[in-house]
Amino acid sequence: MLVEKTNFSIVRMVRLLAVSRSGYYAWLGRSPSERPVRRENIKQKVAWFHSDSDEIYGSPRILADLRADGEIISRKTVASTMRRLGLVGISPKRWRTTTVSQAEDAYPVDAVKRQWDTGALNQV
Repeated sequence: MLVEKTNFSIVRMVRLLAVSRSGYYAWLGRSPSERPVRRENIKQKVAWFHSDSDEIYGSPRILADLRADGEIISRKTVASTMRRLGLVGISPKRWRTTTVSQAEDAYPVDAVKRQWDTGALNQV
């Protein structure tokens, strides 16, 4: 409502939203509740721990840091906060074998014991 206050009168907005004028003015003077205050505090801590780790830590490590800091928080809360902030941890790629080190393992064993060289040219 604060943004639309320049376009519309308070009387019209409270009538359209079905709230009382006294309730609107009471809401203006009210301090924020515990949940948004805690959410902002957690958001700042998560951003700080992520930047402190050179933007490497993901939610499991940040969760451990927050719990070591004395915060009582769940894994899903940390993950959703990181998602909302656009923070992503770096996970190393898995190592894959690209070459075969043993040459005899590269070819299947000749179980039939075939004779490939008969001593004559162009004949098997």
